[in-house]
Amino acid sequence: MSSSALSGPASWWRDRRYLVLLALGFASGIPLPLTAATLRRWLSEEGLSVEVIGLTASLGLAYTLKFLWAPALDQVPPPLFRWLGRRRGWLLCIQPALIAAIAALGLTTPSATAYATTFALAGLVAFLSASQDVVVDAYRIDLLEEREQGYGLALYVWGYRGALLASGAGALAVTELGGWALGYGICALLLGIGLLAVLLGPEPAAPPRLPATPAGRLRAALVDPFLDFMRRRHWLAILLFVVLFKLGEALAGVMTQPFYAALGFTRLELAAINNVFGLLAILGGALAGGWLIRRLGIARALVLTGFGQMLSNLMYVAVAQAGHNIPLLWAQVGIENFTDGMADAAFLAYLSGLTNRAFSATQYALLSSLAAFASRTLGAGSGFLARWLDWTGFFLMTTLAALPAMAIMLWLLRRLPPQPRQAEAAAVLSNP
Repeated sequence: MSSSALSGPASWWRDRRYLVLLALGFASGIPLPLTAATLRRWLSEEGLSVEVIGLTASLGLAYTLKFLWAPALDQVPPPLFRWLGRRRGWLLCIQPALIAAIAALGLTTPSATAYATTFALAGLVAFLSASQDVVVDAYRIDLLEEREQGYGLALYVWGYRGALLASGAGALAVTELGGWALGYGICALLLGIGLLAVLLGPEPAAPPRLPATPAGRLRAALVDPFLDFMRRRHWLAILLFVVLFKLGEALAGVMTQPFYAALGFTRLELAAINNVFGLLAILGGALAGGWLIRRLGIARALVLTGFGQMLSNLMYVAVAQAGHNIPLLWAQVGIENFTDGMADAAFLAYLSGLTNRAFSATQYALLSSLAAFASRTLGAGSGFLARWLDWTGFFLMTTLAALPAMAIMLWLLRRLPPQPRQAEAAAVLSNP
């Protein structure tokens, strides 16, 4: 174990592995806004209906279904660049294709009657991005020892959040000056940071050899991780909770950009408030979530932050009633992102305790996929709901949509209280 991992945050920069994870976190975060919030703002300005814009939520199904091909990326040697090793070889196969897909997406011209090419390329970007996430998560887990994971994940999160700012607020600001093709093209070039990290980073030790027979290899890759999870008590309730926990936030999030556009907020206003200030609020909320976990324990912290996340959607109702009100937008963005940061810290701590380290890559892909299920599937109907209910009714509905998860959460935490080690992990993960 390296001394830098144990000596504290002042010396993390001496270990090349942590800088590599910072860069890979940045590469993982770049594509997401380009197929979500940034893309929806683009489509809103091109005159597409809220029903069609809502359908973009389903373009990200790759993030939900990535556990289906995660075992292949985990066990099959990369078709090219095998000299780099299993993890880096796969990344060097995926990242150039991802760069090309993002650049091509920015060159499309969506309109109210012709948007199929834009949607197809956005789906390809999401698929390649999800595949990159699978490999990067496995790389991080393989590269660091258990006690080193806290600093590694902290650096990954800071890189990821920085990338969300770059391809969210940064891309919107660039497109205001030079058009959508330039904004997407610059974001594609920024992925070169990930390519550099792959070339300079170390390759983790190879895993134990799989069984010799095809049937044995198939079982080890595809069956054993899932059987291990299904042996847990109340595993179906756990999965249902993971799916529903972000439902209210997901429904609201899909319609955020059309909502802001309908009220007349400009791209530059949103770049400063929703992206820059929102990022700071999320990071502050994560710190507050870590403090709550240390003071109250993960169970009570998860209850409090979950209700806070649910009630924060009422701020959208206030904005809908007030219209184009900049001070109220500051308040809404601050409260929503701060409560989301707290809830994310507690939820991540809970998920971390569900993962068996022997199958961490595949099980983590499964749980993170299920956590995104609501936004990638049920969120696709949010545009129709917004049209039917109007903005005030829609955001009231998104608040109530969080109640089923809250009920399951209370039921689970009574029967399956988290272990003490989870609280320690949460304190590290939520204080990057």
